[in-house]
Amino acid sequence: MAGNTSVPGATVASRLLAIIAAFDERHRALTLTELAQRANLALPTASRLAGELVAGAALDRRADGRYVIGRLLWEAGLRAPVEGRLKQAAEPFLHDVYAATLATVHLAVRDGPQVLYLERMSGRASVPIVSTVGSRLPLHCTGVGKVLLAHAPKDVERQALANLTRVTPYTITTPNVLVAQLEQIRRDGVATTVEEMSLGACSMAVPVIRASDDTVAAAIGVVVPTLKRDRQRLLGALQVAARGIGRLL
Repeated sequence: MAGNTSVPGATVASRLLAIIAAFDERHRALTLTELAQRANLALPTASRLAGELVAGAALDRRADGRYVIGRLLWEAGLRAPVEGRLKQAAEPFLHDVYAATLATVHLAVRDGPQVLYLERMSGRASVPIVSTVGSRLPLHCTGVGKVLLAHAPKDVERQALANLTRVTPYTITTPNVLVAQLEQIRRDGVATTVEEMSLGACSMAVPVIRASDDTVAAAIGVVVPTLKRDRQRLLGALQVAARGIGRLL
């Protein structure tokens, strides 16, 4: 649920935010009943507030009656500092990586205990994977996620180590093994996965280090069928792109 906003005293703002938060990667279109349940609102309240959001273009109501995110929220999201400036700086470099590798290319940041995908470029030769722009996945089983986890605060690392959910038979679920991997990532500047998030998909990722203060601002990575071929070419393309993005930031 998006939060207990049906309790007495909940503000209108909190109820509106609960409706917006009801949408996520797996719930892109919701009926009014689903919207009310996920926002923990009474049906009449959800109907009234959803109608106001539709009138303001924050939500759209499709012909089948389902609600989806509207143009206003989409445009506002594009102006978010973390996404806007970073995506603008990274986009030409991501195109370069894709042109050099023909692999799926990701730009991601850490959002609490998860990795948030800001950009994804793929083509017909790319490996089918589950990530989409705006989706969130576990840190411990994705290439970009491991990079971000390796440079995350210790409390985030402890939280991740306590929640090593198994996604595929190859997901790392032993804390000591992951800790050793994170130490190596910090030392070598590169993370890899082998079918840990999706069967048939391997990934490689590097940090984007902001030149002004040497902090890790994001991670970029590629997803390929295997890392046994062209490993150095993939790494070189990612490192060149990461340095270019870091200088612009």
